[in-house]
Amino acid sequence: MFLKFNSSRKTIGFQLTLWYSAIFIASSLILFFFTYFSLQFSLRQNDRKLIRSETEDYIADFQMGGISRLERALGEIKYKDSSGGDLFLVRLANAGGDTFFLSIPRQWPAPDLKQLKAGPGKNNARWSYIPSNGVRNTYEIFSKPLSADLILQVGKLTVNTQELMEHFRAIFLQIIIPIFIIGFAAGLFLTFRALRPIRYLVNTTRLIIDTGEISARVPAGGRNDELMELSKLFNTMLEKIENLIKGMREGLDNVAHDLRTPITRIRGSAEMALRSEDSPDNLKSALADCIEEADRILTMLNTVMDISEAETGTMRLDLQNVKISTLIDEVIDLYGYIAEEKNISIRTDPQDGRTDLQDGLNLPADRNRLQQAVANLLDNAIKYTPSGGTIDIQTSREQQNIIIRIKDTGIGIHPQELPKIWDRLYRGDKSRSQRGLGLGLSLVKAIILAHKGHVEVSSTPGKGSVFTVYIPAAK
Repeated sequence: MFLKFNSSRKTIGFQLTLWYSAIFIASSLILFFFTYFSLQFSLRQNDRKLIRSETEDYIADFQMGGISRLERALGEIKYKDSSGGDLFLVRLANAGGDTFFLSIPRQWPAPDLKQLKAGPGKNNARWSYIPSNGVRNTYEIFSKPLSADLILQVGKLTVNTQELMEHFRAIFLQIIIPIFIIGFAAGLFLTFRALRPIRYLVNTTRLIIDTGEISARVPAGGRNDELMELSKLFNTMLEKIENLIKGMREGLDNVAHDLRTPITRIRGSAEMALRSEDSPDNLKSALADCIEEADRILTMLNTVMDISEAETGTMRLDLQNVKISTLIDEVIDLYGYIAEEKNISIRTDPQDGRTDLQDGLNLPADRNRLQQAVANLLDNAIKYTPSGGTIDIQTSREQQNIIIRIKDTGIGIHPQELPKIWDRLYRGDKSRSQRGLGLGLSLVKAIILAHKGHVEVSSTPGKGSVFTVYIPAAK
């Protein structure tokens, strides 16, 4: 039990609960002390205001009629005592401390006159606190000189203020324990609510680790705070990981399928060579077949590695100023013979005799990589365009991008397959009959991405496809 408690103390939930509780309790204590001292100050100021007012009345009597008028006013104090109005201690003394007049309400305890003897200096007024005899009460006295040898002292017993403040303290002592309990309970509640997304995140992560169920997701609530945003980002990351794993599985299946054929051919050629009667021609033919299939496997693996490097941003590019018209002419020369065999025309000026393949377009690029991407797009267009079709290649500049557009009149791509054609080793149903690795378009996208550009496709089944490449031009 102790070990469990000791470990729970290290959790962020326990620490947040303590922090919440400490802040709540500290705030309550600060509020209490502020209220306590504000109330005490207000009561004291009110008493002093009354004492000053009473003192000013007596001073006015003295100034109007001298000592005789003041003595008559002091003689009327007993009527105030019986009427139930505000009660005051009033003392008239000389500078030596001898008392000429002293009035104390009947129900009040007598003050300690030994301490009351000390009066203010000349022309000075002051406040003083005098204890009563035998009772824990205090007088608040205001001393004001009337003349060089005459001092007026007016005061009130602070018993009402003291009783009120003691009652206030007693109430606080009664509620301090509930404040601690409420503070801790509020801390637990706030911590529970604040850390709910974290608990969901931990539980989901533990479920994935224990069961390998990558389809698990963190429950999303209606809140819109940073922790909920973290949960949404975590779910998005899980979706991407799940899609990546799914793509890897499909890719491995396709790789296994595509590698099985060349490896089987290599094995078959080797077996035929072993069964032959040492005919040099048969051995050479077998070795040639093995080399051809080995090259096919090597090409597939190199292409997969190139795609991975481009997608991770580690593909090395030998950037130089590339003239687009020259590059496309070279690609057309490379695939012109194949197009002629299928009776496919490749045009660079498809509209009204206007040459869309502009000579003045240049951009910083890796010539070999960019030529490889354009060649793959042209090869793809030739492969899926029937005899008698056309392929149009256009280049242009729009704002900060160089655009290469390859349009064919081929079989087109089904809308459901469009998002998948960029996946590694993906081959649509109509492409299964064509020889290929299923990596061409993935490599195109990776190379263009490495050049900080992007590629788009639009297609209508039975009418053809348009591949558009956007690459940032030189500034």
